[in-house]
Amino acid sequence: MVERDGAATHAHDCILFSTADWDEPYWTNKQHTASILAARGWRVLYVESVGFRSPKVGSGRDWARLWRRLWRGVQSLVIGPPRRAHNIWVLSPLLVPAGHHLPLVRALNQALLRFAVTRFAKSRRFAAPVVWTYHPYMLDAIDTLPRGPLVYHCVDDIAEIPGVDVNAFRAAQQALLGRCEAVFTTARSLQETCVAFNPNTHFFGNVVDDGHFAQARDAVGPLPPELAAIPEPRLVYHGVLSDFKVDFPLLLQTARARPQWQWVIIGEEREGQRSELFAQLAALPNVHRLGYRSYPTLPQYLRGMRVGVLPTLLNDYTRSMFPMKFYEYLASGLPVVSTPLDFAKEPRAGLEVGGDFAAFVAAIEKQLARGKLSDSEARAAVGENTWEARLDKMLAITFASGRTGGAGGAGAQRDDAEVRT
Repeated sequence: MVERDGAATHAHDCILFSTADWDEPYWTNKQHTASILAARGWRVLYVESVGFRSPKVGSGRDWARLWRRLWRGVQSLVIGPPRRAHNIWVLSPLLVPAGHHLPLVRALNQALLRFAVTRFAKSRRFAAPVVWTYHPYMLDAIDTLPRGPLVYHCVDDIAEIPGVDVNAFRAAQQALLGRCEAVFTTARSLQETCVAFNPNTHFFGNVVDDGHFAQARDAVGPLPPELAAIPEPRLVYHGVLSDFKVDFPLLLQTARARPQWQWVIIGEEREGQRSELFAQLAALPNVHRLGYRSYPTLPQYLRGMRVGVLPTLLNDYTRSMFPMKFYEYLASGLPVVSTPLDFAKEPRAGLEVGGDFAAFVAAIEKQLARGKLSDSEARAAVGENTWEARLDKMLAITFASGRTGGAGGAGAQRDDAEVRT
């Protein structure tokens, strides 16, 4: 690896505590950050979610995931975390799945996690790893670990997810904020919450793989046959279909009121988060439920759309969201219509906002009339909001803090030979 001036441009080791499993079909900040670091020569231990709520008794998905996690946890404990991608090892923590609020269960889980993380770091000779976390339930796991900077990347208000112990989460988050070298948030409201406990808190909205989604602006090539069979104009929503994230009543009302608009829904419902209204929506003749489509194929579908929609249901959890889909739509050349999330309060190129049925319909009509974004408009709308540019800024801030923590403090920089092992 060619090293440039500044620690942020060197390859390091990283322990990344995620809130999502590595093989989740919908990649988020966690998998993208780990992948970019790995591509730059970093060695990354990706620690899957420790779980924030007990499994629901009637949720087959919850229990299937639990048994899969237990099996992987045993494997990780016995033979160590497997390498799942270039420079990326994935640890599935072996944890007690219920009773998180009980002191004994919490202590046992933290001990198991600390053992697994420490053993891996020693076996791979991780040198003062950067600890990059998306949740606060990992402080005990790194308490004795010689480490570099501690980073909290706050991308959601997890405390507002149904089933999460709000008081316990807030207390754990406050403890984490007091120990971080740097904090990054994807919403202004999250920044306001975090900066009260850590002055080195910075707002960086969500970003996009612009090269990947720019493929949608290439008019050359056929559309997927199932999409080509749908008349225009096509409006698209892609992502998880959750009853506490998606405003199904608004979509249903809009689809019924404008039968000439063709709604293309790309995504799956999550068990335990289903809405009866979605079944009514999917039954309409101008609504086309395509199901899950993989990340590599999304540009092929977005190429055939006219408007990208963010029909987010407004509640305490979603208001602070900055949907990754926003810049994915723009990079694909699609004008965007959103409900009034916090991020949409600032004027943004390519965005129209509608807070109720009439305003939402008017915003879509306006975007249909203006047409798709040209190449220059799409590039300008995306600007520097790309994964690479944002990570560069984050790393510069992290290493400029000049402080490291952990049992042994900062260690020596690994040389290139170690980076490539």
